[in-house]
Amino acid sequence: MKQTTLIKTADIAKKWYVVDATDAILGRLSTEVATVLRGKHKPNYTPHINNGDHVIIINAEKVVLSGKKETDKNYYHHSMYPGGLKSRNVKTQRELFPERIVERAVRLMLPKNVQGGNQYRALHVYAGPEHPHQAQNPEVLVINTRKGDKK
Repeated sequence: MKQTTLIKTADIAKKWYVVDATDAILGRLSTEVATVLRGKHKPNYTPHINNGDHVIIINAEKVVLSGKKETDKNYYHHSMYPGGLKSRNVKTQRELFPERIVERAVRLMLPKNVQGGNQYRALHVYAGPEHPHQAQNPEVLVINTRKGDKK
């Protein structure tokens, strides 16, 4: 008889990964990072346990969007007051808050529940090449999402 083994919270070992987003395509980068945050890359993945790892993304300001999304894609925010809809395109968002482009793309790929919020807290995005997580000894996670890569 085959039996599925489920991991217990005491057996979880979380690792830290660092990803360089220079010239990476946003959607492809986000899917890979969301997979690591959820823990689906591990052989002992259990859906109801937060088994994901921490991911540090550096150089978020250098992420690439395909097509004309730099000027045509808009981010919307409503203040919940009448007439309070605000929009901002990617070019303006990159100038003001470049890390929010990557944060939003990854967040929308995580589950929309409490566990998705806990997994999102393990994401650390920085616009430049420096990050304050050297003490965690992060491993480099190579994601082949560079513009022009062929598989």
